[in-house]
Amino acid sequence: MSYLQGVPAFAGYFAVGLGFVALFLAAYIQFTPYRELQLIRDGNLAASTALAGALLGFCLPLASAMAHSLSLIDLAVWGAIAMLAQAVAHALTRWLLPGFPARIERGEQAAAVLSAALHLGVGLINAAAMTY
Repeated sequence: MSYLQGVPAFAGYFAVGLGFVALFLAAYIQFTPYRELQLIRDGNLAASTALAGALLGFCLPLASAMAHSLSLIDLAVWGAIAMLAQAVAHALTRWLLPGFPARIERGEQAAAVLSAALHLGVGLINAAAMTY
């Protein structure tokens, strides 16, 4: 019995997982009207909080999908669903907080914390729903 026989499966799932994280970050940064990375480099804690909440809100269901998927294709389908759920969380944030992008640019931590909580909450519910 080889202790390394699971390494190829691990590598595949890990690579797909990291690919989805990169895709999510690229999409999130592209579709928000403010420039998160520049704001974060400039010390804007609100931008960092909002981005961290969105990323964790995505990674929670992605991790659940990785743990429960039957194949890499199954993982990809559930990863796409997790991305869609986070888009809904972002839309909900923008609906609840008019002017949300400007609030983040101004560094309003209250708006960022609510955004992060919504993303995490949607992510937790999404992750639990994926355990079917």
